Amino acid sequence: MPESPNPLRRSESSRRAILDATLKLCAELGYGRLTVEAIAAQAGVSKKTIYRWWPSKGAVVLEAVDDMAAVAAHPNTGDLAADFHSQLTTVIDLLTPPKGSAAVGLIAEALQDADLAHDLRERLIRPRIASFEERMRQAQRDGQLAPDADLDVALGLIYGPIYHRLIFHLGMPDAEQLRTLIDHALRAFEPRPPTQ
Repeated sequence: MPESPNPLRRSESSRRAILDATLKLCAELGYGRLTVEAIAAQAGVSKKTIYRWWPSKGAVVLEAVDDMAAVAAHPNTGDLAADFHSQLTTVIDLLTPPKGSAAVGLIAEALQDADLAHDLRERLIRPRIASFEERMRQAQRDGQLAPDADLDVALGLIYGPIYHRLIFHLGMPDAEQLRTLIDHALRAFEPRPPTQ
């Protein structure tokens, strides 16, 4: 039985061409009409090359989205609300067409594919939740949030409205709506003055 290909031996230029082609085609065609054949043709590689590195179309799209989402890191300027506004603005941009076609298609496909859902959660979502929690813990250490703030609840209050609006086609919040959402969510976790 042959060994699995070593991902470290991938040609970076081919990898980049494949991921760029994937995002471009998702924007043009949508996730549902995207095929490995189309990705290969657009990237100038063989289907065999793609299947050597990824087991499925979903796996290629997941890596492309993960790579694209690296720009949505949590800044730390010392102003928690401003940092969330900046980070969520980037998230919204990544979820809005044409860029968002890959991420939204991936989320929808993961609802039907348990293996893809697992990979999406472990590769893309959990690391970003960990980054969110670290930013929140820093805010707790800085006295900006209550030390007993429930970070799971905070995650839902801050990000839940974005995904709610996405799923039900309600339109993404504009800058002012986003600022209001963040202010209300963070207000729930402000430090309380000591009781007398």
